[in-house]
Amino acid sequence: MRTNSTRRLLGAVATACVMALGATACGSSDPAADAGGPKDVKSALEKGGKVTVWAWEPTLKKAAADFEKKYPQVDIDLVNAGTGDKQYTALQNAIAAGSGAPDVAQVEYYALGQFAIAKSVEDLSGYGAAAFDKTFSPGPWNAVKYDRSVFALPMDSGPMALFYNKKVFDKHGVAVPATWDEYVEAARTLHKADPKIFITNDTGDAGATTSLIWQAGGRPYKTSGTDVSIDFGDAGTKTYTSTWQKLLDEDLVAPITSWSDEWYKGLADGSIATLAIGAWMPANFTSGVASASGDWRVAPLPQWSAGARASAENGGSSLAVPKAAKNKELAYAFIEYATTGAGASARVAEGAFPATTADLESKKFLETAFPYFGGQQANKIFAESAATVGTGWSYLPYQVYANSVFNDTVGKAYVSSTPLSKGLEDWQRASVTYGTDQGFDVNK
Repeated sequence: MRTNSTRRLLGAVATACVMALGATACGSSDPAADAGGPKDVKSALEKGGKVTVWAWEPTLKKAAADFEKKYPQVDIDLVNAGTGDKQYTALQNAIAAGSGAPDVAQVEYYALGQFAIAKSVEDLSGYGAAAFDKTFSPGPWNAVKYDRSVFALPMDSGPMALFYNKKVFDKHGVAVPATWDEYVEAARTLHKADPKIFITNDTGDAGATTSLIWQAGGRPYKTSGTDVSIDFGDAGTKTYTSTWQKLLDEDLVAPITSWSDEWYKGLADGSIATLAIGAWMPANFTSGVASASGDWRVAPLPQWSAGARASAENGGSSLAVPKAAKNKELAYAFIEYATTGAGASARVAEGAFPATTADLESKKFLETAFPYFGGQQANKIFAESAATVGTGWSYLPYQVYANSVFNDTVGKAYVSSTPLSKGLEDWQRASVTYGTDQGFDVNK
């Protein structure tokens, strides 16, 4: 659970977001007016210098080494300042202090809006980023682009798929579910055959919940400047809750937290039979569930209605340049290299899941065989998922805070008789209150 001190920090940053947005509204109408241009980037590369990168993604080591080889005058200093919230807190502290910020920061898509609306990260369109509108798949590109501004470049993506234990499904004669109704039936059959088997695990996760609502057609968040609307009563959300509530009511999901030792054990012994998660998951199976190699396979995400073709993103992150960066032009040059062209392809070869359409469509990528999944060409399923991600999704400009109180609200549905729909109402209420307190016009 987020500490009170961290929540106060996020509150201060959210307030700064609103103040910054109001201040910049009176400035230039050109969102990239203050940005350096491509010529400045070229000059910076010739001059050289040091670029400090805060990131945890391992394939950036390859990108950094290749970039330094191509541009010997540039030194890329990779720093793991923590993952997710830990890094965001450090980044927010550096921004508030006015010093100590990196030149490049890895920022997950759900968190980017918080920094973008505060104008605490550079609009990269003036450096040339706007030209990449056809380079990336729709989900990641829409996550970094706001109006005419591009606040980061996509580093990877997380189109969803269903990972399932074929050995367990075959043993009990259960077909791979094509719809979520079939998924519920599969859960019942497996658990009845062996009470130790659960269709999946779930103790309440904001990212997983919003991803499935996204796939179901729900669009609970809408933001325009400081105007925010939150509605977890829309049709898509109701579609999700009506199905997922059955799994909770019938105790068909394991009460195990993801990424715990118990979770890895469940994936290894088959007591957790499926995961609906992002396409970045294979490397975690290989490293964390090695003993189950050959047991697991990949299938398209179940659909909310038979015959539909809809997916959603789950996870994924971008590379942004903080306003306080010292070497912005060099920072942009590295970001562009690491996320597009040869740099992106090299990272894909190292195990990153691409956000670039060229890599998603390449024969080499699509025909890659995964020994862990019995030689299956799983990238074909992931690429199809990427192409069918629903449009129009957005996060709150203070999603980091909203996610921090998910277990205080929706989480009650997993440990009490509170219905999932009631938990989402409580989450909405808490998010509305917080946003209003920070100066946003919420649900007005």
